[in-house]
Amino acid sequence: MTPPESDAPGRTPEQTADEPRGGCADPAVGLLLTIAEAAVLAMLVLWLALRGLGRSHAPVDSGAPSAADSGAEADWGPTIAFGALALVVTVLAAVLLRGRWYWACGIQALVAVALYTLALTSVSRADVDTPPAPAPTWNSPPCRSGGDSDECARSGG
Repeated sequence: MTPPESDAPGRTPEQTADEPRGGCADPAVGLLLTIAEAAVLAMLVLWLALRGLGRSHAPVDSGAPSAADSGAEADWGPTIAFGALALVVTVLAAVLLRGRWYWACGIQALVAVALYTLALTSVSRADVDTPPAPAPTWNSPPCRSGGDSDECARSGG
């Protein structure tokens, strides 16, 4: 028969499979990681704001209409950036859960849910943000037939 210490390699006999690690360091690690992620998020928001500011002052091309003028283009930069940060936080939460840092994992899971929500709500479509283009107008010659406006509209003149 083997001694009970060999059942769990790397663990002392005092540690059981269900025993959480860290004690009061567990919530402190979660809080420290949240502060670090808030700093990364602040830098990310600053970068996205400067990127948007640069795009708003870009020179307008007076040539043929592009895909951006069609109103169907969406800016996926913030969505991808917030989603990538949320994915990193999710992986970190899984690592913490595997290491039995339950409080830190729970805090990271809440941060990940908030970041995924931010990523999903950050899509800004161009046709929603800009008002529709006015109807085309042209200078049509006046109707000289002497009839009412319906007669002029049917005759094309």
